[in-house]
Amino acid sequence: EVQLVESGGGLVQPGGSLRLSCAASGFTFSDYVMTLARQAPGKGLEWVCNISGFGTTDYLHSVKGRFTISRDNAKNTVYLQMNLLKPEDTAIYYCMRVSWRGQGTQVTVSS
Repeated sequence: EVQLVESGGGLVQPGGSLRLSCAASGFTFSDYVMTLARQAPGKGLEWVCNISGFGTTDYLHSVKGRFTISRDNAKNTVYLQMNLLKPEDTAIYYCMRVSWRGQGTQVTVSS
């Protein structure tokens, strides 16, 4: 069974940093592009970034230069380092693979 478990969310002040982790199991992790998406209150799901099995990355324009996605194929884990956080980054962040989504972790950026 595919499982994606996010962790690392929390409350942070504007300008602060958080590191999200997504532990994957139940499939050959290195074969899949992994995606991070987010859903802000009252809004739809928004793609944030993804990373291929080889480490090729792509980012939403508004997070480029502030967020860094990485993966450790030996640990079946994806990481999202988020720096210079803004209130508009507040959302539930989801780890996703084709046809699967984790339960999400809340990120709140507020003073």
